[in-house]
Amino acid sequence: MADKFREECGVVAVYGHPEASNLAYLGLYALQHRGQESAGMASSDGRHVYCVKEMGYVADVFTPERLATLPGTMAIAHTRYSTAGEVDLQNAQPFAVSCNKGTIAVAHNGNLTNAAELRRELEREGAIFQASSDTEVVLHLVARSRERTIAGALREALLQMEGAFSLVFLAQDRVIVARDPQGFRPLVMGQMELSGGKKCYVFASETCAFDLIGAVYMNEVEPGEMVIAGPEGLTRERYVPQQPRAQCVFEHVYFSRPDSIVFGRSVQESRHMMGRLLARESPVPADVVVPVPDSGVAAAIGFAAESGLPFRHGLIRSHYIGRTFIEPTQAIRDFGVKLKLNPVRNLLDGKRVVLVDDSIVRGTTSRKIVRMVRQAGAREVHMRISCPPTISPCFYGVDTPTKGELIAANNTVEEIRRFLDADSLAFLSMEALREAVGDTRHEYCYACYTGEYPTELVNITELVRGRYRRS
Repeated sequence: MADKFREECGVVAVYGHPEASNLAYLGLYALQHRGQESAGMASSDGRHVYCVKEMGYVADVFTPERLATLPGTMAIAHTRYSTAGEVDLQNAQPFAVSCNKGTIAVAHNGNLTNAAELRRELEREGAIFQASSDTEVVLHLVARSRERTIAGALREALLQMEGAFSLVFLAQDRVIVARDPQGFRPLVMGQMELSGGKKCYVFASETCAFDLIGAVYMNEVEPGEMVIAGPEGLTRERYVPQQPRAQCVFEHVYFSRPDSIVFGRSVQESRHMMGRLLARESPVPADVVVPVPDSGVAAAIGFAAESGLPFRHGLIRSHYIGRTFIEPTQAIRDFGVKLKLNPVRNLLDGKRVVLVDDSIVRGTTSRKIVRMVRQAGAREVHMRISCPPTISPCFYGVDTPTKGELIAANNTVEEIRRFLDADSLAFLSMEALREAVGDTRHEYCYACYTGEYPTELVNITELVRGRYRRS
């Protein structure tokens, strides 16, 4: 994806397995695409809760030596790319604390839209915060609850939270997971059969985590549902009345891995259909279809299949870029893009190229990619984007730029085309996007494309700021 959004987070939880921390590590490894900033895990052996977290990639943080310090049959794990809070080890999750309910740990994916208000209220009551992440607010709400049980305290906390959250919670003897009432962020549930007929329950942001550890996908954790895995078995309860869903469509456009089932639907199928519908809506005479790797690949395959044009990997992405690299002191034009992508010249030279990507945010990286393809000899470059123009920031766990930085919020499609120096530019329509994800019951959030937010607090805030007007 050109001009990337900051990626959100990934969560995993395991209950009832003798190698819970190893399974959580493998599940988190499969979710590495959801965050590369920090990784953390908490485990319990029934008596104590242990916690390890560090900046860096999952495989670097969880060495065999560190995993050995996380014993027990229960674990929760988290990989982060900041959408709220600063880039700092203090904000790495899970957060763990000892309180009158024992030692508890929590991690979540999403963004609480009322986190600032809750934090101010807690601070007035004497709470002391160590970090700037909204996840710490959840921990304080649970710790300060007068409810006797962990489940009761968490239920009380959930009722005070607004916005997007898929949450995993660890106590000394149980794992609890919960999802916000509108289901912005995904959370799925699976199980493993152990010897003696025992069952292990696993939870994760995406089903690709289950594939790696051999767990069987059961179903989603429903929006507004809390699921408890404990000594008494598995219990599921709705903590709020059913509300209209607002599942993040960007999970299918970009975030999730194509081999996952998200919101009950194959991500690969959605992206393939986005490409097909894009080809129907915006065909162009061309010689070859080239994806911007990796997130543009599935849509490009669909575009090629529908248009009858050949699909070619004309841009090769390096998958081995570390967190640091030596940049030459003498400026090399477009160095950052060249570090990640390199054109295959004999596939592009003299060709009319359809370049397929999943989205355009600021436009600067897309411009460099178009320039790179032209320099490789392309006769024409036609950009096709498998989602509508992004015109509004997200407040539900996607760290999008401000409205002033979003190129589509301030320019027409023709103005963007000229900025990119493309021969033509077309975006997928909203109607086609709805069709591609099978949204026949209007269960997705499209706020980044419409400026119409599904929660009242964000709507009011945005109206006050004057970022958009309600129709």
